Amino acid sequence: MNLVFRYSNWGFDHFEEWWEGPEARRWVAYVLVGGFLLSLLMIEASRLEALPALLAETVPTNHFVAIDVAFTLFLVVELIGLVVGLATSVADTAGKQFEVFSLILLRRSFKELVEFEQEPIKWTFEAGREAVQFVVADAAGALFIFLTLGGFYTLQRHQAITHSAAEQQHFVAQKKIVANVLLLVLVGLGLESIVSPFLGGDAVPFFNTFYTVLIFSDVLIVLISLRYSATYHVVFRNSGFAAATVMIRLALAGPRYLGTALGVIAALFNLGVAAVYNYVAPAVQASWERKRERTAAKREQERTDAEEP
Repeated sequence: MNLVFRYSNWGFDHFEEWWEGPEARRWVAYVLVGGFLLSLLMIEASRLEALPALLAETVPTNHFVAIDVAFTLFLVVELIGLVVGLATSVADTAGKQFEVFSLILLRRSFKELVEFEQEPIKWTFEAGREAVQFVVADAAGALFIFLTLGGFYTLQRHQAITHSAAEQQHFVAQKKIVANVLLLVLVGLGLESIVSPFLGGDAVPFFNTFYTVLIFSDVLIVLISLRYSATYHVVFRNSGFAAATVMIRLALAGPRYLGTALGVIAALFNLGVAAVYNYVAPAVQASWERKRERTAAKREQERTDAEEP
């Protein structure tokens, strides 16, 4: 098992060092800008009927699709950052999930431009009413989640749940294994999303699927953390963050307005968990400390009584 931890830590640490460095930022910029420009060129070629038959069937003719492609690539980059941050802080990862969700809402707002088939955009009240309503609802929801995240990060009190440096190192190593698996899942979903349309398959619900995987990873982190701390407030906080992920997943799958509203409720719930945790944690921790002291005193008394002739 130690060998697994060693290789997992080595792979994760090297990737994290590269990802956080300037070289990765340059490559991310190249991919985002290149993907956006390439999408525009491919779409224009499709409009001019200059693509091979295989590509012509899959490449759209609406230039606004290029914006969706750029946002999708950017969201994938954010998801990688989310997974990398998992090994550092469970709470920050919970906040990062809502950062990505708010960007998904903004992406959906831009996708509504595709509904306007004419370029430049021309719309009447009847023809564009629903699209405009969706844009307003998603953008407003994203803005409100952005606002709640400010409060969420302000409330964070990063306290180790382990009792020694060795335990902390072991806990982080376990989270790195989970993060490595999530990175592999992310790569697999990305490849499937790219290849499926060209093979005639259905489009993969990329973000819906990945947030489903995140639910299982969050629950796994909760179970792993029980080894180091079974105190009520820590278990409730981590379980609450996992429940917020469930609500995000339901928001992604739900009807447009209801899904956006559920996402906002999930953000408020996440904020509430952080606020209540800060309020309850000192009292619960003090209660556990008193219980531990009483247990230690009782054992000491039993040992003293046993030593007496």
